[in-house]
Amino acid sequence: MSTYTMSRLTNSPGFASKLLYSSKMPAFTLYGSRGSTNTDRVRLTLAEGGFTDYELVLLNLQKGEQKSKEHKKRHPWGKIPVITSAEGFTLYESRAICKYLATKYSFPLLPPDSDVEAVALFDQAQCAEILYFAEPAGRIAFEKFAKRFMGLPPDDAVISDALRSVEMFFDVAERLLHHKDYMAGNNFTLIDIYYIPLIQRLFACGYGDIIVSREAVSAWWDRCVNRPAIQRMLAADKEAAVAASR
Repeated sequence: MSTYTMSRLTNSPGFASKLLYSSKMPAFTLYGSRGSTNTDRVRLTLAEGGFTDYELVLLNLQKGEQKSKEHKKRHPWGKIPVITSAEGFTLYESRAICKYLATKYSFPLLPPDSDVEAVALFDQAQCAEILYFAEPAGRIAFEKFAKRFMGLPPDDAVISDALRSVEMFFDVAERLLHHKDYMAGNNFTLIDIYYIPLIQRLFACGYGDIIVSREAVSAWWDRCVNRPAIQRMLAADKEAAVAASR
């Protein structure tokens, strides 16, 4: 695997900002946005896999670059993230991208196909993450975080309802995590990565107590975010955010 060195942040004419790794053709291009939890889900997967042979193109969502005709050729609904390979293969939706990349590049983040029960438990855990956590947590993030940048007031009723759902989810997770180390079993997998961006957003919105007040959930969270690759990416993002605010 080639290792590319991040060079600089540039603006492509009238479209997007790019993080360039090399003048060589990368294995694929990831289209996303800074601060996007869905984009970060893919970036965390790549970081954990130690994969750097890609180009990251940052779209400006506030300017609506994700709705451009050019981008809608990649994602018909005008969303992010999307990857496009040098061979022309295109894939959208963050979890589909993460699973594809982990499979294609053999990241140790999936159960072996030969272990049918482990695969079934992985799929079950993914369903739980999407249905019982990501949906209400995403509503909180939109109301408390995204609306701030849109100049809109949060809907307190929506937040209260979503918080109840998230609290109920972690009440159940607390019981389950007393009997396993990670969400899909005793090994760190993509499922655990899927949680990280939205939990970070909960902390940023002032709801970190949902995590730290539950012993087993808090211990699981510490195991996840203290992994070296994830720590490096989070630290780099924090430095980039500070630099951008100057």
